[in-house]
Amino acid sequence: MSLIKSISGIRGTIGGKAGEGLTPIDVVKFTAAYGAWVLEKTGNPKVVIGRDARISGDMVSRLVSATLQGLGIHVIDLGLSTTPTVELAVPMEKAGGGIILTASHNPIQWNALKLLNAKGEFISDAEGKDVLEKAENEDFSFAEVKKLGDYTAIDDYLDRHIQHVLDLELVDVEAIRARGFKIVVDAVNSTGGIVVPKLLKALGVEVVEEMYCTPDGHFPHNPEPLPENLRDISQKLEKGNFDLGIVVDPDVDRLALINEDGSPFGEEYTLVAVADYVLSKTPGNTVSNLSSTRALRDVTEKRGGNYTAAAVGEVNVVNQMKAVDAVIGGEGNGGIIYPASHYGRDALVGIGLFLTHLAKFGKSISRLRATYPNYYISKNKIELTPEINVDKILDEIREKYKKQPINDIDGVKIEFDKEWVHLRKSNTEPIIRIYAESDSEAKAEHLAKKIILDIKEVISASLI
Repeated sequence: MSLIKSISGIRGTIGGKAGEGLTPIDVVKFTAAYGAWVLEKTGNPKVVIGRDARISGDMVSRLVSATLQGLGIHVIDLGLSTTPTVELAVPMEKAGGGIILTASHNPIQWNALKLLNAKGEFISDAEGKDVLEKAENEDFSFAEVKKLGDYTAIDDYLDRHIQHVLDLELVDVEAIRARGFKIVVDAVNSTGGIVVPKLLKALGVEVVEEMYCTPDGHFPHNPEPLPENLRDISQKLEKGNFDLGIVVDPDVDRLALINEDGSPFGEEYTLVAVADYVLSKTPGNTVSNLSSTRALRDVTEKRGGNYTAAAVGEVNVVNQMKAVDAVIGGEGNGGIIYPASHYGRDALVGIGLFLTHLAKFGKSISRLRATYPNYYISKNKIELTPEINVDKILDEIREKYKKQPINDIDGVKIEFDKEWVHLRKSNTEPIIRIYAESDSEAKAEHLAKKIILDIKEVISASLI
């Protein structure tokens, strides 16, 4: 069993002993800590909650609701929802915060509490530490009987979210309708199965073929939207009857696209394509995290803007976007953050913007993909023994390559002309993750292997 406590929330596998898995006791403790933090921070006794379709979701949701009510907090329950829908609902409901019950792309046995501030954005590092400290010290007290919180269920926020997408200035419904798109959707049997087909029909898509759109939480494949997990939708597209495929993860904040021939558009290129369209209409700056493709920088500079890299993690990307007034940003895992909508990854907003872009492009999705520079990312890791000083290894690598441009806001990223390698240590285990990008798969693999050899040399030298 696993229980991971982090500044962004609590994540774990269902079952087991308290403190070792995400048990009811752990759910109550961390919900109580968060609720107490909201009351202390905002004085606003209202919290919005929503969940994906995981099997454990209903049980966890009832625990969360009851705990918040026990603190004297009024609960607004959106029921089956998406992460970005809850993010939009928090400020619309004038709430003090929000909790999304989802383990995102993690397998069926996992669930989690994702914590939002009053703006509907993920809480900061410092705020997350406050919540963890309250949980550790059980620094919360419950309300007396006449001051218990109320409970209200609202079931139309997915429809409100769809209308929000339709109302965005850069989403052109008429252009999309005119193309008569035929689209296959894989929503991994979670809440995307409710909202994505409805959105596509509202956008005027001619044919919507639903795959795995029953929101029962029985994931038909690994729910992370990577090519190796998407063979079924790829095979359906290979038959040549559709214009593209759309894939979302269980909480609908990541968007992956499949070309008309069944080949992947590339999760890194979801943001690249959407950014290209947004920049063509509203020139400005962009942000992605250090481990995302260089193609966003290329597209941004071609459009006359400036690109900035942020530390890995959505809250870090959002903070950097605000700092440079970015018009579009996100993460290379298919996460689109569009400030004209809200500061959170949103696959529904991404769908509206991407389909507008593709409709105006006037050709196939594979032809659109061919207009962008080709880069390949190799993802590797080195497992270390606990006694090895990971920070010292990163320092040695930084020193070895000090003549190259280096960004060390999050691990060590080294630039080599149009190649880069990014080394990050894990916060939970003795591992160094190594991401390398180049203009061919072979070059990216070669660069990664070279850095791995460097790391092994540093380790060997330290053992002598």
